[in-house]
Amino acid sequence: MSFLSRIMVVKSKAHFSAGGNNHPGDLGMPFEGTRKKSSSQARSRVAIVIISFTAVYCVIGGRLVQYGLAKPDTVSSIGRADNLMASRPDILDRNGEILATDIRTVSLYAEPHKIVDADEAVEQLSTVLPNLNVAEIYNKLKSKSRFQWLRRQLTPKQQSEILALGIPGIGFRPEKRRFYPGGRTASHVLGHVNIDNRGIAGMERFIDSQGLADLAANGMTSNAKLEPVRLSIDLRVQNIVHDVVVDAMINYKAQAAGAVVLNAKTGEILAMASVPDYDPNQPSRTLPDGSIDKKYEEGWFSRMSNGTFEMGSTFKSFTLAMGLDSGKMTLKDSFDARFPIRLGGFTIKDFHGRHRVLTVPEIFQYSSNIGTAKIADLVSLDAHKEFLTRLGLLSKMDTELPEVATPSQPRVWKKINSVTISFGHGVSTTPLQTAIAGAALMNGGYLIPPTFLPRTEEQTAELAKQVVKPTTSADMRYLFRWNGIAGSGRSAQVAGFNVGGKTGTADKVINGRYSSDLNFNSFIAGFPIDDPQYVVLSIIDAPLTGESGGRIAGYTAAPMVQKIISRSAPLLGVEPKFGEDGSALLVSY
Repeated sequence: MSFLSRIMVVKSKAHFSAGGNNHPGDLGMPFEGTRKKSSSQARSRVAIVIISFTAVYCVIGGRLVQYGLAKPDTVSSIGRADNLMASRPDILDRNGEILATDIRTVSLYAEPHKIVDADEAVEQLSTVLPNLNVAEIYNKLKSKSRFQWLRRQLTPKQQSEILALGIPGIGFRPEKRRFYPGGRTASHVLGHVNIDNRGIAGMERFIDSQGLADLAANGMTSNAKLEPVRLSIDLRVQNIVHDVVVDAMINYKAQAAGAVVLNAKTGEILAMASVPDYDPNQPSRTLPDGSIDKKYEEGWFSRMSNGTFEMGSTFKSFTLAMGLDSGKMTLKDSFDARFPIRLGGFTIKDFHGRHRVLTVPEIFQYSSNIGTAKIADLVSLDAHKEFLTRLGLLSKMDTELPEVATPSQPRVWKKINSVTISFGHGVSTTPLQTAIAGAALMNGGYLIPPTFLPRTEEQTAELAKQVVKPTTSADMRYLFRWNGIAGSGRSAQVAGFNVGGKTGTADKVINGRYSSDLNFNSFIAGFPIDDPQYVVLSIIDAPLTGESGGRIAGYTAAPMVQKIISRSAPLLGVEPKFGEDGSALLVSY
């Protein structure tokens, strides 16, 4: 390079240096700024994405925590268990013993939309639950609904075994179940409830009719502590009556049996039982083929209040009371019972005729159809009908129990009707109202409506109606006592308790015709008969045998009453009366 060229290069370098801020590298400054700006934007976008994902995961985590801490019923598709089944009050006997109460149980449900494999679920459940309707359960699990009941009221063992199966989509709901500690003992008095704990029979239904059902429908009983309902029933006496009627049905080879014990002064029912019966803890049964056991459900029928029967010779008590109350006869009168009565193609005769003139007490003692028919003939047809109506025997009985039948009678009363009704054929009534009418003949003449609730003397005084004269009641007590000593009531005697009563043996009505070899037997009694505190009535339907082989009431129904009184009288506080020599005292009139 020449000297001149070197000078020019030196000047050029000097020129660049003269600017002070200029630098050979400053030629790349625009590109460096662009890179810094792009990097900052990228970092911002990443931060936004991170924050967004963090927020989403926080929300999800929060909801998971919420679900984890929530009560099961807030997650399920159904409401709270307490809203599903309302509480019921306990039912107590007159002494405070529990007759019915609520207990906690669980029921199995499914949420079909959560079921993974319906076939497998059904197969697993069938290993635990007996008589499972496979097709029905499968259809429920495959339904598009969000909730289905699978089995109500499981046992703890069943719940444990189903839990062990680990089937997704099914669960348990706590419920309330009605429990009857006595089982069958008072089934026709207490009745039962349905699967939703609603009363559908007996006093359970009565309780609902008094407003409980309306309260439950409005959700006002779910957590309420309801006051118990106390009945007039005495559980001790109820057990005795139930035992006696069950044994009678078996031992006498009968189709049915029943009995009632009531307070003659207040109308309170202390015990009432009818067999066949049922267990209210299991009101229905399923047969192996899945059908309902109809024969078992026949036990729902209470013959004491819901069945009507021709009561036979117990009705002679009302006929004689009618004659005495009319003033047209006295205990000292006599009637000719030597010959049968022929009337309208019918012949009225005595079962064990004496073929002679009988006094009024003898008509009662020998249960003379002829003598009784002649007493009925003393009064008019209208007076006869009015008297039975006055005693409540021809109209539906008014009491708390829903299952009460209406008596039947001839549409038009003719003389033949009055004659046959006088000895208990031609009118059908319930055994319970027969006992109530019988009590009116013993307690001074007062008809007192029956009740299954406690009743005070003051309440009784407001309800009682004088239906026969006090003198008529005194005469009837004499007749009942006389029949207990010398007549068909001898087999009902209990030493020291002065039992008086009247048997009834009626031909059983089958398909509208009287059977020639089957009877419907009954016995009504009061004790102690000089001042009756309690009335007992028993029935036995179509017995094939009885005490000493006899099939009539004296060998079947009367011994039932004897067993009831001998066991229950001491519990009821009735003191026996014995003489100084230890023998039972007989009441004189």
